[in-house]
Amino acid sequence: MNLSNDDREGFAAFLLRLRGRGIVPKDMITAFEATPRRAFIPSQWQNIAWSDRMIPIECGETMEGADLQASVIAALGIEPTSRVLEIGTGSGYTAAVMSRLAARVVTVDRYKTLTEQAKQRFEALGITNAFVRQTDGSNGLPGEGPFDRIVVWASFNSLPRPFVDQLSSGGTMVAPIGPDEGEQLMSKLNKLGSRFEREDIGVVRFQPIAQGVAAAI
Repeated sequence: MNLSNDDREGFAAFLLRLRGRGIVPKDMITAFEATPRRAFIPSQWQNIAWSDRMIPIECGETMEGADLQASVIAALGIEPTSRVLEIGTGSGYTAAVMSRLAARVVTVDRYKTLTEQAKQRFEALGITNAFVRQTDGSNGLPGEGPFDRIVVWASFNSLPRPFVDQLSSGGTMVAPIGPDEGEQLMSKLNKLGSRFEREDIGVVRFQPIAQGVAAAI
């Protein structure tokens, strides 16, 4: 167990909340436990590391609460052979957790600061199957698919059609769908032929997906 004494209480409470919602994939819990969450969080927010609160990080971005991250990773149903694409690296924490479940994770962000920090964190933890890029991920990575799993931490107004071709047959994508302002539905999209079968897994509030890369940061 990689948790410090300070973390044990928060992690135990996190586990209880997940069990209360019926989210208990053993391999996923092990992956969370093995990934030192505090290493991805600014020092002033360490006391709420395992809460379900959004945590501010660099570049004016936020890190999702632990419960939402777990719900999304559980919904993805990552397998040991899975190739995963993540749009929105943020702190790099979810990519680090998913790297313990998948064969390969490619995570992209529009901010150079965030991608550089994530790379450093992966190296420090000895993670060798997660790859970080600074790029415009608003249409995925069309030249690099197919991926077995795709997760997007920004919202779409409607079903993200450009991503269908980047998913392997039977693949799964999880992303928020709904209006730019207000609440969206976090949706699990299973690829069936050339269409998605949709299952909504919760109400969320995300920024709309942005195009381009950040020029300065």
